[in-house]
Amino acid sequence: MLAKVKFCGMTRAQDAAIGAEIGASYIGVVFADGPRRVNSAQASKIFEAAGKRVKHVGVFGTNDADEIARIAGETRLDIVQLHNDPTTSDLKAIRGKFKGEIWAAIRIAGTRIPHEAETLFDTADAIVLDARSDKQLGGTGKALPWTELAVDLARDRGSSAVVLAGGLKPGNVGSAVRTLAPDVVDVSSGIESAPGIKDPWLMREFYAAVSGARVH
Repeated sequence: MLAKVKFCGMTRAQDAAIGAEIGASYIGVVFADGPRRVNSAQASKIFEAAGKRVKHVGVFGTNDADEIARIAGETRLDIVQLHNDPTTSDLKAIRGKFKGEIWAAIRIAGTRIPHEAETLFDTADAIVLDARSDKQLGGTGKALPWTELAVDLARDRGSSAVVLAGGLKPGNVGSAVRTLAPDVVDVSSGIESAPGIKDPWLMREFYAAVSGARVH
């Protein structure tokens, strides 16, 4: 099995076009506060450059169903990614207003998947495992303890796909894929020359590393 690639935190149309050309399955933009935040008009241009072959993901720092549905409609999102500690109730509310996939982030501070987050594995279309930071929701460049999490993931993994984020880069993503066997790997800061500015060479190196890390 080959993990799919999501290039996230896009702020420029040209970077999205390169990501799609390289072979990414998902292109993501951030609507949450932070250095990579874009508005609906900017996101629409980024997704237009990426084309329809890739799925378009919006990362939200709010779990407000009405706001998310409005932005998803304006930008024609395929996937809504909830990054602000969503609950199963949040997901149910959004499902009533958005017909695409819903990904729920579990932000991990230590070496274990929080017990209160376990119910998300059978509720969300995908679980995004990311490192918790007090300063920002994501894109911190902080890696997760993959080996320690493997035990919890084997216990909790339900019907949801698993998206691995948190400090991935060309030099470590192969090891991460072999350890946790995620369905998708999600990278932002690990392919940048500056926040929101993607480096085409790093993008290609990252994709090549994932392609070489086949898990049986």
